[in-house]
Amino acid sequence: MTEQLRLMAVHAHPDDESSKGAATMAKYVSEGVDVLVVTCTGGERGSILNPKLQGDAYIEKNIHEVRKKEMDEAREILGVQQEWLGFVDSGLPEGDPLPPLPEGCFALEDPQVAAGRLVAKIRAFRPQVITTYDENGGYPHPDHIMTHTISMIAFDGAADAEAFPEAEFGPVWEPQKLYYNQGFNRPRTVALHEALLARGLESPYGEWLERWKEFERVERTLTTHVPCDEFFEIRDKALIAHATQIDPEGGWFRVPMDVQREVWPTEEYELAKSLVDTSLPESDLFAGIRDNA
Repeated sequence: MTEQLRLMAVHAHPDDESSKGAATMAKYVSEGVDVLVVTCTGGERGSILNPKLQGDAYIEKNIHEVRKKEMDEAREILGVQQEWLGFVDSGLPEGDPLPPLPEGCFALEDPQVAAGRLVAKIRAFRPQVITTYDENGGYPHPDHIMTHTISMIAFDGAADAEAFPEAEFGPVWEPQKLYYNQGFNRPRTVALHEALLARGLESPYGEWLERWKEFERVERTLTTHVPCDEFFEIRDKALIAHATQIDPEGGWFRVPMDVQREVWPTEEYELAKSLVDTSLPESDLFAGIRDNA
């Protein structure tokens, strides 16, 4: 190796980094890879999902600061670096018809302008690999979709001094690969669901699978399966650190660890862009890069 490997994970809100690809990041940290999480918004409009904390006046009044402290704790647990892009959470619109998005929120930003902030982060950190969300956002939250949009612009734009002048955004850098997080995929969900039922255990995935049928989701191409089961406990600790968002007794944690490791010991990604040769399927986000580094 002649150059340090660097991974950038671009996420919409604090807690997304711990629910999507956290074990992968912890694995790479353990191997000496530099890992940077870029969080696009502060999660200011996120609902308090932990029933034990609902109705807490301090949390409701200071949700931005509370979520920042949760992110600090999760970052330490994962061993990653983390930086904010500085946009305001759009919230998840609900109702029929859907209400308009709040003025000044991330999803209403000019994508080219918003991508400029990410370009500056990419050029400063110089990652070979970037992970983000697919065009559906993983699920249709407006901030997740906007995260996808600016990530795609910034992946190409970081190497384009004409689109993003070096004087303003720093010296150009060309990332080599971009992946979509696909950890919540149907094959994994089915495998864990059936394994739990076969063992006479309750499965938290029955409703998930019914909703899959309802929405007729198109199956994604899982190109990359990263073995990382040794880091599942770290992933869970980081997720629990986001106490306002996660119920430690909820469905996230109902699958015994030994079942997870036996049935599905990997996290999945979809290779969306690559400037290097690689053979699919992969087991390493840096496949095709390590030998050339």
